Amino acid sequence: MSDDPTQVREFFGMRAAGWDARFPGDGPAYAAAVADLGLRPGDAVLDAGCGTGRALPPLREAVGPTGTVIGADLTPEMLEEAVRAGRDKAAALILADVARLPLPDGALDAVFGAGLISHLAEPAGDLRELARVVRPGGHLALFHPIGRAALAARHGRRITDDDLRAEPNLRPMLAGSGWELLRYVDEDDRYLALAVRRRTQ
Repeated sequence: MSDDPTQVREFFGMRAAGWDARFPGDGPAYAAAVADLGLRPGDAVLDAGCGTGRALPPLREAVGPTGTVIGADLTPEMLEEAVRAGRDKAAALILADVARLPLPDGALDAVFGAGLISHLAEPAGDLRELARVVRPGGHLALFHPIGRAALAARHGRRITDDDLRAEPNLRPMLAGSGWELLRYVDEDDRYLALAVRRRTQ
């Protein structure tokens, strides 16, 4: 699939209505990945490319009633499904591209991104934008409920060396965008890259 924002919007727009029904058992994997972010009560967190908002309830639970949870997506139909599912009660939803976030510098303690990196038009620049809105020492979790090999098999493909999610590719891209990779997990039932916002760009 293309990573052009217009095509990404069209792709997900057409699939929004049945999205959650396609992946009914993903909830525990999302909750486990949110736990790995190490959020504390009162923290501010962004779900970048939140889709139907499956991560929003565990994010709200992690930061508590005094925290801030924002869900951003560039597909209106996905945000409509999040509202239909009642997940807007857990977060403020905004229609926005992660390449241009309407947030001030250092406003967040963390960013959560499920299935995000494959759909970024300019991965290095977009990761830099995510770094801009996170305070130094804050965290980024790039997550998918299944690993790279399982995901490729689902789509009838094989993993290639140029996959951005592969550790040898992801680590230097994160480093060049203001992040340091702390932990990398790529197993059949889980993909997680956890990074910290460096104190100097």
